[in-house]
Amino acid sequence: MSAAVIVFPGSNCDRDCKVAVERSTGARVDMVWHQDTTLPEGLDLIVLPGGFSYGDYLRCGAMAAQSPIMQAVKKAADDGVAVVGICNGFQILCEAGMLPGALLRNAGLKYVCKLVSLEVANPNTRFTAGYQDQTEVIMTQGNGDGNFFADAETLARLEGEGQVVFRYVDNPNGSVNSIAGIQNARGNVLGMMPHPDRAFEAELGSADGATLFRSVLDAA
Repeated sequence: MSAAVIVFPGSNCDRDCKVAVERSTGARVDMVWHQDTTLPEGLDLIVLPGGFSYGDYLRCGAMAAQSPIMQAVKKAADDGVAVVGICNGFQILCEAGMLPGALLRNAGLKYVCKLVSLEVANPNTRFTAGYQDQTEVIMTQGNGDGNFFADAETLARLEGEGQVVFRYVDNPNGSVNSIAGIQNARGNVLGMMPHPDRAFEAELGSADGATLFRSVLDAA
């Protein structure tokens, strides 16, 4: 398996993602700077990491979505490569038009950082197939703007077409329908606010995140 982690100014989970993917799957992981215009050949996975790209100025992810590398990321996604956007990466995917909806300020207007329980809302995706009969997983939350919102028509489509992948068991952000992660209609782009990269070994409080990365490997 070959993977790439995109590094934006202000990313702070890029190396977390690299280590998580390497240890979970044994994959070779390249770090790709946001100003690059090409990606390594033969990728199975592209990760947009968490952090505070461009200091969250304008809107979270809005400036990073305009980075030169995003054209290559979009092209790879169109070609079927798996893309995972985690936390700020999820915000970037929405701002880039690769996923619907938006991430708003948390309902409680406070930064949330803790372990959270998630329902595997759709186990039949390339990202969740490895969970098999495990219907609930634990990952780490760390955001101030993780309140997922979509209009009624978009929400109905997400729910009706199985694009909701994860839900919060105890919604910490106020996200509509307790949505924690969604995928695109094709099923190869996932955005999620909780961090699988911070939950890939038992010593971190959970190893459930490793299963997500291994699921992508198995699908590839």
